[in-house]
Amino acid sequence: MWTGILRVVVVLCSVVFTIGTALHGFVIIDAGVLARTMELAGSGADPGGFLTGFRVVGAVFVVANAVGLLALRAGNWLFWVVLAVNAGQAAGVVMVPPEMFDAVVETYGWAGVLPSVVTDGGALILVLVMLGRVLAVVRRRSGSAQPTAQPGR
Repeated sequence: MWTGILRVVVVLCSVVFTIGTALHGFVIIDAGVLARTMELAGSGADPGGFLTGFRVVGAVFVVANAVGLLALRAGNWLFWVVLAVNAGQAAGVVMVPPEMFDAVVETYGWAGVLPSVVTDGGALILVLVMLGRVLAVVRRRSGSAQPTAQPGR
């Protein structure tokens, strides 16, 4: 599944996504931002327990993104791991409530949303690129990737 350029792209994305996820989960989102998010969403829930769960999930994604650093040497098994991790990260595009962005902008300005936008949006783009690679390999192996024009005719 791998191509040389895709391996390099995955390593670079893994560096950026690991740092971005750590910033988002452990620096940007704190008890105050989370309380404001819940207030904007009209929820009276206690953010303490939610923050702990949020940080556990964040830690899992930090480690999972860091696994992508092995892409330069690992086999095809890592391709599928990276695809799954980034599909999960990309889910943040639709799962993060808009109130979180509002609370972050109130607290840190627009720069505060960059880690989330870069990691979640970047993961979505990477997933689409990787799925394109899967499609190309499947088409080639099935023989449906026949050239449309033959040189010399």
